[in-house]
Amino acid sequence: MLENKIALVTGASRGIGREIAITLAKEGAEVIINYNGSQERAEEVKQTIEAGGGKASLFQCNVSDFAACEAMVKEIIKEQGHVDILVNNAGITRDNLIMKMKEEDFDAVLNINLKGTFNTIRHLSRQMLKQRSGKIINISSVSGILGNAGQANYAASKAGVIGLTKTMARELASRGITVNAVAPGFVDTEMTEVLSQQVKESACAQIPLGRFGKPSDIANMVAYLASDKADYITGQVISVDGGMNI
Repeated sequence: MLENKIALVTGASRGIGREIAITLAKEGAEVIINYNGSQERAEEVKQTIEAGGGKASLFQCNVSDFAACEAMVKEIIKEQGHVDILVNNAGITRDNLIMKMKEEDFDAVLNINLKGTFNTIRHLSRQMLKQRSGKIINISSVSGILGNAGQANYAASKAGVIGLTKTMARELASRGITVNAVAPGFVDTEMTEVLSQQVKESACAQIPLGRFGKPSDIANMVAYLASDKADYITGQVISVDGGMNI
């Protein structure tokens, strides 16, 4: 489905990003695994992809750094010649009630989750415009749609990703580039493993399907949006949340 496509996945060393990278590779894409601090985990993802017959490479870059993102994109274009798929998955949380939230925790989450998404699109969109093709998929969150107590920074960043997605879809559509967002609900990852059993049970009570999602649920939607089957879909926010956002 994605043969001869080059895909850049940010924050791909673990969790949902890891699953997205592996899934895109299974569909035939050559995947560039972006990571920031976890080289060992990124190497494991690369080995998993290669063990399955796929192609992958690594690129270390803190996506919140504008200049570093520019250098990363230039190097990738130099090596690969093109990038067909960009998945902005890199994200962090620094949860707390607003009255207790530190300024640096607010800034850190916005810088990675929102500015990082801007940075990669800003530097890669020029190449996609030249190609007159490209698929950009941004990972938002149900928190960016509904809000979530204790996540003012995270919810604001993910709501910002939605606004950025819709705007970029309008700006880039004339050159055949689609831009969409996927908004996961609660997904079984390291990020949710730290939640208490009581919190997990309370969360499940809000989910019509009655369970947390799996990383593959998100990855399968990303793979669809990255494929030719989704050529007429742009500017959309697709919730993969078990029905939380009904």
